[in-house]
Amino acid sequence: MEQESEASLGDVIREARKKQGWSQGELGERSGVSRPTIARIEANNDVTTATIAKVARALGLKLELRDDG
Repeated sequence: MEQESEASLGDVIREARKKQGWSQGELGERSGVSRPTIARIEANNDVTTATIAKVARALGLKLELRDDG
């Protein structure tokens, strides 16, 4: 079984949020999504790319898609 070497998207979002000192609710308000949606992202549950983009923008993160294949 291959081990994941990079942090998950949820981990990246959570760490960036904590670095800002924001609660899930505050990030939700700043990004225009609900607090439960932030929790779903941080738990690596399915959310739309548009939602992830809103949250990333609020955190000042760059969303980049790449093909490592």
